[in-house]
Amino acid sequence: MKGNRNMRGPVDKTVLKDGTLGRLIRMIFSFYPVLLPFTLACILVNAIITAIPSLFQQRIIALIEQNWQSGDWAGVSARILSLVLTLAVLYVLSLIAGTTYNQCMAVITQGSLKKIRTKMFDGMQKLPISYFDHNEHGDIMSYYTNDVDALRQMISQSIPQLLNSGIILVTVFSLMLYYSIWLTILVVGGIVVMTKVVKKVGGSSGRYFVKQQAAVAQTEGFIEEMMNGQKVVKVFNHEDAAKRDFDRINDELFAVSEKANRYANTLMPILGNIGNMLYVVLAFAGGVLLFLKVPNLSLSGMALSISITVPFLNMERQFAGQIGGISQQINAIVMGLAGARRIFALMDQQPEKDEGTVTLVRCQERNGQIEECSERTEQWAWKKVEADGSVTYKRLEGDVVLKDVDFSYDGEHTVLHEVNVYARPGQKVAFVGATGAGKTTITNLINRFYEIQKGTITYDGIDIQDIEKASLRKSLGIILQDTVLFTGTVMENIRYGKLDASDEECMAAAKLAGADSFIRRLPKGYDTMLIANGANLSQGQRQLLSIARAAVADPPVMIMDEATSSIDTHTEAVVQKGMDALMAGRTVFVIAHRLSTVQNSDVIMVLDHGRIIERGSHDELIAARGSYYQLYTGAFELE
Repeated sequence: MKGNRNMRGPVDKTVLKDGTLGRLIRMIFSFYPVLLPFTLACILVNAIITAIPSLFQQRIIALIEQNWQSGDWAGVSARILSLVLTLAVLYVLSLIAGTTYNQCMAVITQGSLKKIRTKMFDGMQKLPISYFDHNEHGDIMSYYTNDVDALRQMISQSIPQLLNSGIILVTVFSLMLYYSIWLTILVVGGIVVMTKVVKKVGGSSGRYFVKQQAAVAQTEGFIEEMMNGQKVVKVFNHEDAAKRDFDRINDELFAVSEKANRYANTLMPILGNIGNMLYVVLAFAGGVLLFLKVPNLSLSGMALSISITVPFLNMERQFAGQIGGISQQINAIVMGLAGARRIFALMDQQPEKDEGTVTLVRCQERNGQIEECSERTEQWAWKKVEADGSVTYKRLEGDVVLKDVDFSYDGEHTVLHEVNVYARPGQKVAFVGATGAGKTTITNLINRFYEIQKGTITYDGIDIQDIEKASLRKSLGIILQDTVLFTGTVMENIRYGKLDASDEECMAAAKLAGADSFIRRLPKGYDTMLIANGANLSQGQRQLLSIARAAVADPPVMIMDEATSSIDTHTEAVVQKGMDALMAGRTVFVIAHRLSTVQNSDVIMVLDHGRIIERGSHDELIAARGSYYQLYTGAFELE
């Protein structure tokens, strides 16, 4: 399992302070510069209207209290009806504002997540291969599932509810100060107690919720690994050991999840009871102040009365309820911000460096001059824009040279030492040697999947550092040992090598690779759907499709990494003719354990521990009676 966990470790409450929230808000605002402020305005209207019913209650009770002795109930009823109708109109406005902001938040949430996923995926396509070497694929998947879902809940529910509750709190607190500072002081005391409880219990819950998120990612990574390796698990009877490993990871997830939810489920009952106790204290204090006729201290200047005390108790209920609501959202916000931090960390990963300026273009020759064209001429040239703005073209021929190349994956352990390779146009160059000798590494350097530490690699005399990576890779056809097929039809998988290829071109490529006959025997022929990396095909059939995919691309340089390793000897004989036709006129790099497949190579290079120890044609190496001779005659095995 890959071990880089730098971006997946537990995230604590610092996510509330590290600028993640500000960055997220700025990003969403950039997505919806008009809709977001409008939505916030709707939240503001809805929250303020929700907070003011106690104001109307106070006025109604005051009217009844003032006119209790006069008996003018007709006038009082009219004024009360007017207040009730006004409140009803405000409630209608609140309903409209609430419905509108919920509809808008659905658009903002799903739209933002769509754009964030797009940014993540687009950025991921630009990452170097080394990133995927050092991070578990299941771990990376959790960015798109676990972290995005946490972000969804935060954007769609937690932040709007937090804003709504915050506005209600400020409005209700202002009303309480307006009516009675004495009673408000008691409420502040209750707030202090609630805050300490939220900080203690809610803080512990938040920490464990974030650990739970990381544990879910680890669990997903393990399950994905087991699914991919299920055949190996069964072959070696490793089911019980796999269960034990899963139980250990699952127990860790249970432990943090149980603590997170235990703290979260404890918080609300505690806050609810504190609110009930505060209600009783306020009722008692209000009664005492009324009985003792203590002068009221308020911003309104009104005397303390039943018309103030009763609505004040309702305001306290509302105030305490909003504090509980905010405490419920804190954990979701911490988890959402933890997910956002990891998502931003993925977005911030440094893409592949590409300082190349030389590009690959279609061309044609007129009067001895190379000219760029848009037609499919099957001729290519390197295009370079000079400093003075002039453009020069050089025909792509497939002359690849590695000179004194050293390479290390980690910067400490050198795996290639002073490698020199001269592949002239049309030559077939073979690499043989034991596993780990560095054969595949050389071809990965030609592709610039990794960067060399020393030496140079040139392509038609151009340093590959100066060639745009997309152009470089477009000129190279690769058939890998581990075949990768995508969900889609057989035709679509072949066309993957050249997206604008016609059906006829794809079929011709399949015939060249020797795949046409088995494809036509499939249930729907070329329209047969492939799933799960071509699980409904044999390994040999999958390899034939990958050869056809490379054939339709028709590149000037081919790299074949154990291209026929999964094909039986009978099929290999059929395919070899197509392979020979495919390789004709091209520069070809072949990596093989079957020495029979490299005998016709122009030059064979024998590698041992990252060094080229022998080179020459098959006949020359046999005559030299060195390592290749021993390999060929079976004196010792490649492995």
